[in-house]
Amino acid sequence: MNSFFKILICVIFLYSSASAQSVEFEKANFPDKKDLLKEAKKALEEGKDAFVLGRKEYQFILDEYVNVHTYYPVSRNDYRHAGDIYFKQANPFLLKAQEFNPNNADLNYMLGFISFNINPQSPDAIKYLEKAYTLSPQKVPEDGVYLLAWADQINLKWDDAIKYYQIALNMLSVNAKDNVIPTADITKKIEECKTGKKQVANPQRIFVDNLGAAINTNYPEYSAFITADESMIAFTACRNTTTGGKTDGDNGGYFEDLYISSRKGKEWALAQNFGPIVNSEDHDATAGLSSDGTILFVYKFKEKDGGDIYVSNLVGASWTKPEHLNKNINSRGHESSVSLSYDGKRLYFVSDREGGLGDRDIYYSDKDIKGEWGPAVNAGPVLNTKYAEEGVFIHPDGKTIYFSSKGHNNMGGFDIFKSVNNNGIWSEPENLGYPINGPDDDVFFVISGSGHHGYFASSKQGGFGDKDIYKITFLGPEKQPLLMNEDNLLASVTAPVSEFKAEKIESVGPKMTILKGIISDEQTKQPLEATIELVDNTKNEVIAVFKSNSTTGKYLVSLPSGKNYGIAVKKDGYLFHSENFDLPASANFQEVEKNIELKKIDIGKTITLRNIFFDFDKATIRPESANELDRLIKLLTENPTLKIELGSHTDSKGSDDYNQKLSQSRSQSVVTYLIGKGISGDRLVAKGYGETVPVAGNDTEEGRQLNRRTDFKILSK
Repeated sequence: MNSFFKILICVIFLYSSASAQSVEFEKANFPDKKDLLKEAKKALEEGKDAFVLGRKEYQFILDEYVNVHTYYPVSRNDYRHAGDIYFKQANPFLLKAQEFNPNNADLNYMLGFISFNINPQSPDAIKYLEKAYTLSPQKVPEDGVYLLAWADQINLKWDDAIKYYQIALNMLSVNAKDNVIPTADITKKIEECKTGKKQVANPQRIFVDNLGAAINTNYPEYSAFITADESMIAFTACRNTTTGGKTDGDNGGYFEDLYISSRKGKEWALAQNFGPIVNSEDHDATAGLSSDGTILFVYKFKEKDGGDIYVSNLVGASWTKPEHLNKNINSRGHESSVSLSYDGKRLYFVSDREGGLGDRDIYYSDKDIKGEWGPAVNAGPVLNTKYAEEGVFIHPDGKTIYFSSKGHNNMGGFDIFKSVNNNGIWSEPENLGYPINGPDDDVFFVISGSGHHGYFASSKQGGFGDKDIYKITFLGPEKQPLLMNEDNLLASVTAPVSEFKAEKIESVGPKMTILKGIISDEQTKQPLEATIELVDNTKNEVIAVFKSNSTTGKYLVSLPSGKNYGIAVKKDGYLFHSENFDLPASANFQEVEKNIELKKIDIGKTITLRNIFFDFDKATIRPESANELDRLIKLLTENPTLKIELGSHTDSKGSDDYNQKLSQSRSQSVVTYLIGKGISGDRLVAKGYGETVPVAGNDTEEGRQLNRRTDFKILSK
């Protein structure tokens, strides 16, 4: 038995002689209540016996945690529910004794300890622990004072928390040889309180909505992940419908399963279990989701490896059986959350593997040329601290990362932080502030592509049961802050849409574009599975390759600002379709819905080559046209009998004669280029149309830009 436990057990029995202020369960103190005293003492002894057993289990689990995790501070969730069974047995007996004698320090200490362990946000934890200290300040150990300070911290009573932490620190200095709590832990918690006091004084302009009965139940729901356009959510729940029907022996909760829901308009569909292909009879939890919702990462716990990450893919309407990620991602340690970059080439994840900078660190791995995940690289000391990091999420803008940490300038437990990568260097992590963060654990936060909404799990009052999933709406800093408290932050369960919904959101969101839609056959209108290539036109490099869903034809591509993008949609037997998005670094968020109908390779079919560029007012082909021209060459090579017309068009600026000559010269430049690449000239016809075939009005720059184009038409096959 370690010194910490010995001291705590002794404290229970030393209170009887602690102070004249502490009323002991003795005849002298209750001369006219002999029978009631006897019953109270019996209840006290039964409660104390159960408390000691629970306290022993609590300490064992805490010691196990501290032995594995090098650095303090711990947070309540690190050993939440430890000893709960015994504490719940003890509580009614102790409360019965409390009714008879409310002024016993020993009894108040035990009740305060139990209240803190079960629900530290309850005012009972502070009430009992503070009373124990008031009744016997000289005998309450630093443990009791420490828990009192912690309860004050969790309940936002910053000044009281600092006061009692300082008292606990002074007690440690007096009894240095018997210290049961590291002084560094208390010192850090004092700093957390100072940070919390500042954050609460300057709250963020947000409101918070419960996602409602379609997502949340009286069982725990948490670890939510969304697509960039917020059309789909995947999350973890411990419900009585769990696959296999197993429960945890210690606290009786059901095993974890993954659930999914889709959104139409403002309403979420009733969440469905992913089913037995994804969920097993053991614990299965969400670990991450690609921004387009086609790649699902699953956490599975196995004793031999401490918890690993698996991946499942959406193929048509079905998810594949989760496959174990390679040894560069999964180690002998514990891997929890992951996040895939918008281009699918980098995977961020959290691990407590050997060689890290602290307790748990953020790592990343890049795909090699074979499509395998390469060696893990620590994300470095700007993001990682000597404490624990968790819940990593890389935004679809490609440069903003969100994560939870017990380090940095936090308010207690895990806080959520944000950092931005500029030219390979992460900015100093920024605390997202109150009320997003609080003094307890805030973990597993994700944010929409627009940046207007965040999603997280919380056990806030007014929910459906245990943990629920909530949506944060960011209002931006432009207007005067709302006067907020816990009541008007949380929308009611029966009306989950916030009363502040009419207020205009001023924040512009991340610098990116979401392009989404449905790919189908032009004639049959049936959805198609097609390949979508994302090209950096400036570098003439393929950034990423995606596929539309074979059942629905849906696709979603994230385009961070700062590039000239070429997008090519291809499928065997069809002409390719191209789009161009030239997004300067200053381009604000936008969501573009583009349904694409692919055309069969038939005579008379025409497509626009949107990624062929010419020097201004000239017929010189610019280098960023290379990928588009290469696609055309590939099409002509694979279909050697095709004969095509290359037709160029202009807007209405300039004279008719000038536009005709310019368009003819540009068409001829394309033909000349193709001949130079080995395409026979007798298969190619150059045709200039000038301004005679507009596809949009010429009275706006947008219309004129659409009219300046190069098409090709199949003449024969």
